[in-house]
Amino acid sequence: MKASNPYWKEALAERMPQKLAGEIDTFETDIALRKQGKIDERVFGETRLRRGAYGQRYDSGQRFDGRTVRKLTYPCGDLTKGPHTLWDAPGMQRIKVPFGRVTPEQLEVVAELAEEYSTGVAHVTTRQDFQLHFVHIEDTPSLMRRLAAVGVTTREACGNTVRNVTACPIAGVCRTQAFDVTPYAKALAYFLLGHPDTQEFGRKFKIAFSGCQDEACGLAQMHDIGAVAAIREVDGRPKRGFKLLVGGGLGTVPHQAKLFAEFIPEEELLPVAQAICRVFARLGEKKNRNTARLKFLVAKLGIEEFRRLVSEERAKLAPDARWTEYLKDIPGEDPPAEEPALIAIGSPANGEFERWKAFNVYRQRQSGFAAVTVTLPLGDISAAQLRALADIARRYGREDLRLTVEQNIVLRWVKEADLPALHAELKAAGLGEPGAGTITDITACPGTDTCKLGIASSRGLAAELRRRLFERDSNLDAAVRGLRIKISGCFNSCGHHHLADLGFYGVSRNKDAYTVPHFQVVIGGQWRGNGAAYGLAIGAVPSKRIPVVVDRFAELYRSGRMEGESFQAYVTRIGKAACKSAIEDLLEIPPHDEEPSYYSDWGDPREFTTGDRSTGEGAGMLVSRFDFRMAACEREVFDAQLQFDKGAVEQAASTALQAMLAAAAALLELEGVTVDAPERIVAEFRARLYDTQLFWDPFAHGKFGQYFFQAYAEARAQKTPERVRRLIEESQLFLEACYACRTRMAAAVKS
Repeated sequence: MKASNPYWKEALAERMPQKLAGEIDTFETDIALRKQGKIDERVFGETRLRRGAYGQRYDSGQRFDGRTVRKLTYPCGDLTKGPHTLWDAPGMQRIKVPFGRVTPEQLEVVAELAEEYSTGVAHVTTRQDFQLHFVHIEDTPSLMRRLAAVGVTTREACGNTVRNVTACPIAGVCRTQAFDVTPYAKALAYFLLGHPDTQEFGRKFKIAFSGCQDEACGLAQMHDIGAVAAIREVDGRPKRGFKLLVGGGLGTVPHQAKLFAEFIPEEELLPVAQAICRVFARLGEKKNRNTARLKFLVAKLGIEEFRRLVSEERAKLAPDARWTEYLKDIPGEDPPAEEPALIAIGSPANGEFERWKAFNVYRQRQSGFAAVTVTLPLGDISAAQLRALADIARRYGREDLRLTVEQNIVLRWVKEADLPALHAELKAAGLGEPGAGTITDITACPGTDTCKLGIASSRGLAAELRRRLFERDSNLDAAVRGLRIKISGCFNSCGHHHLADLGFYGVSRNKDAYTVPHFQVVIGGQWRGNGAAYGLAIGAVPSKRIPVVVDRFAELYRSGRMEGESFQAYVTRIGKAACKSAIEDLLEIPPHDEEPSYYSDWGDPREFTTGDRSTGEGAGMLVSRFDFRMAACEREVFDAQLQFDKGAVEQAASTALQAMLAAAAALLELEGVTVDAPERIVAEFRARLYDTQLFWDPFAHGKFGQYFFQAYAEARAQKTPERVRRLIEESQLFLEACYACRTRMAAAVKS
């Protein structure tokens, strides 16, 4: 029964916190007023985003239904033909799950909502959220009430707010943790939810907690605030606190977080976080979204000045009982296991159980218990599977489940003796796949399935790689099996491609008036150490050749690594030139007549075209010259990487800028303007391409052009290695934007 029924609505109200109920009523009124034209769309847009309601794309012709092969249909009819309004095109609803913890009852409600309002599938995100797709905006208040009745909110799941606070999914049962960060993550998440000091941000704000310094855990290095558990001796007694990091972030150009404090005591966690939010709200960029994240403010001010401003703000704060009242309920020691240590009984003879146990089972710090990872291919779980998992959690896991940033679900407090029975039940529900945390456990954002920013099919590629790797899993080398693959449909790193051993992000290239889906290959990222290092792109490969890229690097690593050498250490040792050489022959696009499959994406049989396929001599020569010049620019960007790796920082910066200037000149030549002097290139590019918004990506708000202008403005300034590393990343993204602009220019001419 839907919550729009007055009786049902009244029944739900009895279970909802009064404040939440009032907020949802207000949102429902806003929807009605917007439909009547009484609220401006921009105002309502921010309102619905703060309630977790997003728009989504439909032009891909793919249904987000969790299947490897997607249908060219939608649950609400054919939406591939626009234009669409907010009212006739369903969108995406994000469900906020602080630190990833869900109960069986909450899983069952999500299952009901997935069936009644969506496609019957829920999607686990890389921020430990749930997402439902194809949800009508008019259904969202009913959906929100049913979630609120079981203690779940969608408030501030999107928008310029504090997003879902993430934390290590095995916090509390981890063998290497300093202490359990769960209660601290919970306290901060709900303290900042709806807080007046977090309502005036220019962009989103992300927080993560980790119990360990050296593992991946909460990926503290890539967050606006990263809190890593630490214990110090104070007056002869152990004292809990946190190593605090600020200003990290992935996005188009990743920033490594800066050390804010080596140790802040636990009672200062909430007030210091509040002070950081106040400084960000006051001084963060508001007009230009491209530089509005905290990482840009920290880079602009410098970490010392930022610390000083936060200290000043902290001193001004009026005392708040919520800062410390939660601490009295935190146990000083691990909770007792409450069960005797048990020894697991014998495993099935077919070996399936042993294979699953080897990768999906983690022995807890509490003797006799284990945490079990339920692997979700592509992060998808059906309504039936959600209900089955809820029942399993009640029987085996103390009703304690956590969503993970790798798009899986962890069931904790399973008796080791129960593992064979648990595996059998998971397998019966289609949830018994092995390989958690291995090369087959691929992270992928929604990409072109539903995201408006998607360029290439990240989910389609992930499904294909999973299929191929599973087929030969038993023959994979142990070190290769431990590699991580992460895929984003565009440059924004929602799939965490910067942190992977092998990362890929979607781009496109042109060949004889066809648009061909590609992925940039990113190597050198480090998942461990809370996301300790970011990789750099080494080349754009046609999407259909990415499986070959994976095979080649896997074989290179298998045959060439030293004993105990990580993949990151291996690629650093052999150098980026050798890595680029390994895929050089894969960069070329075969002619359409020879390989037509290369001109469509994974899971989508339609061709990517730019309209009329005429290849007249004049157009062919012009396109050929542009591609020739852009290939030279890409080589320059790669040379900048090599120079940077050798420590030639200033030379690397100069080379990256030269690549950007040459790419801008190539675009100007398509407009009939030939200039050589750098100042003339910049001036003509601004006047003819940037100010006219011809260069603007529809969703990037001109930021790639801003990268170019900033690089030129800083040409003679002294630069830090960190700034030059970002400059190299920005130069590659500027080149990608030039390719995209050329495609739009060609389409405009043909229309």
